[in-house]
Amino acid sequence: MLSNPFPKQLLIFVILFTLAILPRLSFSQQAKAQNPIIFADVPDLSMVRVGDTYYMSSTTMHMSPGVPIMKSTDLSNWELIGYAYDQLVDNAAMNLSKEESAYGRGSWASCLRYHEGRFFLSTFSATSGKTHIYITDDIEKGEWKEVNFEPSYHDHSIYFDEDGKIYMIWGAGEISIVELEKDLSGIVPGTERVLIENASKPAGENIMLNAEGSQIFKVGEYFYLFNIVWPREDMRTVLVHRSKSLHGPFEGKVVLKDRGIAQGGLIDTPDGNWYAYLFRDYGAVGRIPYLIPVTWENDWPVLGENGKVPDYLDLPVNTGLISGIVASDDFSREERDSTFLPLVWQWNHNPVEENWSLTERPGFLRLKSDRLDNNFVETRNTLTQRTFGPKSQAVTRVDLQGLEDGDVVGLGLLQKEYGFIGIKAGDQKKALVMSIGNEDNEQVMEELSWNEGNVYLKAICDFENQKDSAFFQYSKDGKEWKDFGAELKMNYTLPHFMGYRFGLFYYSTKSTRGYADFDSFEISIPEN
Repeated sequence: MLSNPFPKQLLIFVILFTLAILPRLSFSQQAKAQNPIIFADVPDLSMVRVGDTYYMSSTTMHMSPGVPIMKSTDLSNWELIGYAYDQLVDNAAMNLSKEESAYGRGSWASCLRYHEGRFFLSTFSATSGKTHIYITDDIEKGEWKEVNFEPSYHDHSIYFDEDGKIYMIWGAGEISIVELEKDLSGIVPGTERVLIENASKPAGENIMLNAEGSQIFKVGEYFYLFNIVWPREDMRTVLVHRSKSLHGPFEGKVVLKDRGIAQGGLIDTPDGNWYAYLFRDYGAVGRIPYLIPVTWENDWPVLGENGKVPDYLDLPVNTGLISGIVASDDFSREERDSTFLPLVWQWNHNPVEENWSLTERPGFLRLKSDRLDNNFVETRNTLTQRTFGPKSQAVTRVDLQGLEDGDVVGLGLLQKEYGFIGIKAGDQKKALVMSIGNEDNEQVMEELSWNEGNVYLKAICDFENQKDSAFFQYSKDGKEWKDFGAELKMNYTLPHFMGYRFGLFYYSTKSTRGYADFDSFEISIPEN
């Protein structure tokens, strides 16, 4: 028989001490911010600090309004405060008309800058063929003034030089620089030149995605140019080039290669700490943002801890994205707010203003149509919010009294490979359906005759460990729920280039006499 090497009293002390300290350790860990800082599709980050307040822009491409702007006082908790524009451009693609769409296009990576009391937010678009710059004195309450010019400069970054000149840096692989006019209305002729001939070179020769996503910063006596590159058979990687002159020459190196977390830039805190803001492709939920501590070594930024992105940060704990990025809505409005939609909502493409209303039936969102459509992704005036991870769900109640023969209404998960649950109205009858499809083919997975005057619909998403699975349910009373249809295997596709969105939709296939009334939208985290 082996003897106990510890005295009984000492063993008891060790056990009691362990039981006492574990909760404290757990609390200490829980009291820190956790990566990702937002578990939702918030890609192509650009960030500035003004005093002790941070502002961040992102990409939502074909959505309207566009270029969302977020605010934080601690780098950890963010809320939407506005958009750069209501409509990027009024054309067939952005209007989802004439068999054209802006899926996966619209406006791409933006650049947010603050200079001499004004905010400058720029983006570029293949849909418009232009570079767009928005300017305001008040980023939270002011109006944005737009200037635009050709061409469309890919993944550009603006820099305000100390001599009063303004530059734009852009490109993919070959990075270029050009001087802008003082009023930002165009480029100064004859100033465009190549800045770095092969910016991908520090990552090797076998490159799948050339260096892009340029963001330029000056720290101390150096200019730092951040780019993303993707070596073949490897992962998305962060490159940094530096120079003591904005015009070069630049030297570059790989500064981070971890789980594909890449593309972004630098931000400092009022007390002198530095972070990199980057994002990670995380399957069907989209591209999710991370913060990475930065230290400095020989005037190079050192990202992460031993080359890794930490799961926890010495920042205030994330209180959740529910209130700041997504939110429930009962569609009840005071008379003075009768046309108000909270910032969490975005339309799929430019909306037709005459075809939605919060006043025709107070307390309801009414959707109408002015044309015939064939499927979910062709439908205009689909009202969307982000899905989020690791798990999320949305519930809506729909009043069906306004449906006409051939109308379809429901709750969908929007991407190229979509799924929805809803009601299809036929001649003197209705059917509850769950469908999976794309723009070329749609298949009804389950159908049930429906005689009720309303229906509750639910979509449940599981993005944990990139499971990317969704299911749908229905209810007659909002209390007792039944599974319906089949599993939707969600897939992030480049043609849409966006994480899945919850979408409230209505379209007509035979006439445009009908309408659909949504009584509420509730977004939450599933209980299990």
